[in-house]
Amino acid sequence: MPIVPDTKNWTWVLDEPCPECGFDPEGLTFRDVPDRLRTNAAAWPAVLARPEVRERPDDGTWSALEYGAHVRDVFRIFDGRFRLMLERDDPAFPNWDQDATAIEEDYAAQDPAVVADDLVAAAERLTAALDVIPDTALERTALRGDGSRFTVSSLARYLLHDPEHHLHDVTR
Repeated sequence: MPIVPDTKNWTWVLDEPCPECGFDPEGLTFRDVPDRLRTNAAAWPAVLARPEVRERPDDGTWSALEYGAHVRDVFRIFDGRFRLMLERDDPAFPNWDQDATAIEEDYAAQDPAVVADDLVAAAERLTAALDVIPDTALERTALRGDGSRFTVSSLARYLLHDPEHHLHDVTR
């Protein structure tokens, strides 16, 4: 059975806890996000060093390697999105089909050690960029292809859920 693409609109995680992974947006601020992303990224090398890293738990679920490659790409994509929000007024984000990327980039065949290094490096670039965003820019806006509007602040909180959720997926 192939992986079924995730078509959920996950923006609800900005308003309520995720019952699957426990992510809770209550009290979460923009300034909390970089350190939590660093903590998350630091956990992935051990996950990606597991002997069974390429094994899918079932036919419909990515392997830890595939999740790690996805998280690496999430960090890269969102780094670009934040830069776009700071450079342009109210930009529209280009659509990103994460499932197509997983197939095109053959996540399952990638080298886990390289994915780990690249994930940590992407997280470092992203968090360094987030660290220097001034408070005056936190309400800058952008529009996602599905019509969801984000501020810099809400996009950071939304972003945080993804790697935390996927780390939960591979460590539960």
